[in-house]
Amino acid sequence: MPGGCAAGRFGRVSFNVSADAYLRFMGRYSEQLAVPFADLAGVRPGQRVLDVGCGPGALTAELVNRSGADAVSAVEPSESFAAAARSRLPGTDVRVSAAEQLPFPDAAFDAALAQLVVHFMADPVAGLREMGRVTRPGGVVAACVWDHAGGRGPLTAFWQAARELDLAAPDESGLAGAREGDLARRFAQAGLGQAQVTTLTVSVRHASFEQWWEPFTLGVGPAGAYLAGLDPARRHALRERCRSLLTSIPVEVSATAWAATSRI
Repeated sequence: MPGGCAAGRFGRVSFNVSADAYLRFMGRYSEQLAVPFADLAGVRPGQRVLDVGCGPGALTAELVNRSGADAVSAVEPSESFAAAARSRLPGTDVRVSAAEQLPFPDAAFDAALAQLVVHFMADPVAGLREMGRVTRPGGVVAACVWDHAGGRGPLTAFWQAARELDLAAPDESGLAGAREGDLARRFAQAGLGQAQVTTLTVSVRHASFEQWWEPFTLGVGPAGAYLAGLDPARRHALRERCRSLLTSIPVEVSATAWAATSRI
């Protein structure tokens, strides 16, 4: 989750960075993605809605726009990210909590959403199961994850360059939900039934290569951790390889996420 840790091939990769760093790294993508994702979940006025792994509040803000601050709750394991979301969205119930142990009673919400979070849960199936528990009968559980395995995520050029220079570079294709069919499989394992799966695509323009590159240097997520672990010469080589792949200025990045919904 945005404020948690990525497990698996990366060991434990921390997201304990500032809210500003995360927003500069992924904010432009996640804020655009929030609109079609909330549409997919059918979020509308009058509903009580939960944002799981809210980070600094990109999706939360969209949910508040639709349902009002009093109707939206959010959880986030990072205290600094939760504080940023509270500051951004006064009146919204933002709590510090992991997805696997949601601090809410059964059937408390009309919809529970996890945007770009499932792949960073310590136990994705347990997290999805908890989302189902707190969603009322007839409500919706929804999750989305970038299509890293299909080469359609926002970090594709970075990981392509990294793998060309270092065959051991892990990329993010093995994370939960990051390949076709995986989200639906985990929904089924969580007891959420047969999920409806689609894709959501956003496009972000970076005015220059430097504007595209700079967020990778902030240490956010697996990509930031990988870059921070390189010596200066290897970091420079990776930067220049990325530059050779992104020859058009401005840099236009199209990013596609797998999205799954299930009605409880």
